[in-house]
Amino acid sequence: MRPARTCLAGLFALLALISCGTSRKAERLQAQQPVASLALPPQYETSFEELELPRLEPDTLSVHDFMGHEVILMKAVRDEESGEMVANETLQAARVTARFRNVAERHGRVDLEFQVIVPAAMQDSRWQVRFHPRMAVLGDTLALDDILITGKDYRKSQLRGYQQYERFLRSIITDSTRFIDRHQLEVFIQRNIPALYAFRCDSSVVTDGDFASVYGVTERQAIDYYTYGLLVRRNERKIRDKDRMFRKYVKAPLQTGHLRLDTLIVNEAGEFVYNYVQTLTTRPRLRKVDICLSGEVCSQEKVVYDIPESDPLTFYISSLSAFVDGRARYLDRVVSRRVDVRQDAFLLFRAGQDAVEEELGENRQEINRICSTLADLLENREFALDSIVVTANASPEGSFRFNGDLSQRRSRSVGRYFAAFMKRHADSVERAGGILIDLDGTMPGAGSRPRPDIRFSSYAVPENWAQLDRLVEADPVLTDAQKQAYLVRRAEPDPDAREHAMRTDDYYPYLSGELYPRLRTVSFDFRLHRRDMQQDTIHTTVLDSAYMAGVQAIRDHEYQQALTLLRPYADYNTAVAYCCLDYNASALSILEKLDRNAEVNYMLALLYARQGDERRAVECYLQACAQNTSFVHRGNLDPEISVLIRKYGLNRTS
Repeated sequence: MRPARTCLAGLFALLALISCGTSRKAERLQAQQPVASLALPPQYETSFEELELPRLEPDTLSVHDFMGHEVILMKAVRDEESGEMVANETLQAARVTARFRNVAERHGRVDLEFQVIVPAAMQDSRWQVRFHPRMAVLGDTLALDDILITGKDYRKSQLRGYQQYERFLRSIITDSTRFIDRHQLEVFIQRNIPALYAFRCDSSVVTDGDFASVYGVTERQAIDYYTYGLLVRRNERKIRDKDRMFRKYVKAPLQTGHLRLDTLIVNEAGEFVYNYVQTLTTRPRLRKVDICLSGEVCSQEKVVYDIPESDPLTFYISSLSAFVDGRARYLDRVVSRRVDVRQDAFLLFRAGQDAVEEELGENRQEINRICSTLADLLENREFALDSIVVTANASPEGSFRFNGDLSQRRSRSVGRYFAAFMKRHADSVERAGGILIDLDGTMPGAGSRPRPDIRFSSYAVPENWAQLDRLVEADPVLTDAQKQAYLVRRAEPDPDAREHAMRTDDYYPYLSGELYPRLRTVSFDFRLHRRDMQQDTIHTTVLDSAYMAGVQAIRDHEYQQALTLLRPYADYNTAVAYCCLDYNASALSILEKLDRNAEVNYMLALLYARQGDERRAVECYLQACAQNTSFVHRGNLDPEISVLIRKYGLNRTS
């Protein structure tokens, strides 16, 4: 036993030593207060195909400025001692220490790329470093996916806790027969109830009631007597303790949701660097995004160090939506003095009658609808009602002559009915307006406000075959064969013979019962004129709402919708929408035809740069800067232009 005790004592001593070492490292961590930093990844020069320029060095470029003069540009830097510009090779830095970067929007999204740098002081095989990056966007703070840097021993301890918990779960008994002393129960039944014992090889079903009536004891009572109660209670207690035991064994659960990285650190020799890329959908008025980082260093049981919040990284977002031309666009429109308004009503008449009956069918609803329209037209301040044409239509049953006379009578009857309504409406308007009486008893203005003389004209369509043709063609019930048979009958020129022949066809009952009533309509044509307009027509302009909606869609970064609205115009804003979607050839075909103002030149510079044509890109950019000096600084925001600025030393002052 002595060697075993010695080994066990040595193990405890080793664990104590490790624990002591971890505590001292945690104390040093608290004393040093290291900070995990955010950094921008190195931004390398974009490679371009070399231009075939005669008698020029590989790093020079011949362009023409805004005045047409040839200028030789070279990749150069300013010497700090002499102040002169000298050619120099591009040096790649190990790390960019700038706290901001310009990023370009593409297809309504930007990629924010940054590095999370974990100093060696935070790394230990028994620790887990947890980082919580956050992004500030338009006043809102959004949590990004966490980053976990897990030590090897920390992960082993995590997995060991899960293994212990799994052993605990396996100790829970799920088979209820294990709680019963089956042997003693069988002996009891064999000795005391031999007839029951015979059932053990019998497949017939014995209910608990039958069992009790024969033997005086229920099956449940017999089983409970030979059940290990202590074992059952202990098992039930384990089931209740599952959550508590999970917390006991698993001190640090494995994290799976909202996690960008969970990596295992084995080598603790130096810093750990993780490249983080977050894609962001742009929004209107979004100009910049700030990203910061906080976190904690954890052992299995507790937090050993709260990582201070890092200095923020700022990303300035370059969006081509800023180039949209927001000036209003107008359409030429011809305005006529006279305006016609048409409205149909389905008024039902009794067979062979022309009287308008309000309570017949749905006439009340249709009459109210027409009256509402008339009231609106009579009180309209912009338009005056001149006349009303009432057209009555009839269905084909009966003779053509009778239907024509009936339609005419119905048209006149409808005209008289609504003329009476207009008179009553005018009277009610006058009563609502009241009467003014001067002190001398006179009524100023009395009789000076004549009522408008609105004429009713009657027109009749004896049999509305044209509407019937449309109804038959669109009807979903009639078969193709029935529709074809109708067309054959329709070729008969005599309407009476035509309708008489149709009565023998199988589709006629459906035609007369379902479609004929829809032909008995009354239509109203309201003839109006603009009150303050003397000429028959005037030419004016109105805002092009569809075009302005496309402009707003660009501002809202809804580029596909903007292109749908602006494509028919093929103008500058259409080119902006194309450019935002990287449809560069389409954008270029529009811009090359436009006058070369500063905005057009800048957009051309960007598109030529995308196509790799550096000569034309630089020329257009210099012309844009000469026309508008604000593009000197704008060029640094667009990656395509900023590459050229750095490569050829553009915009430098002498």
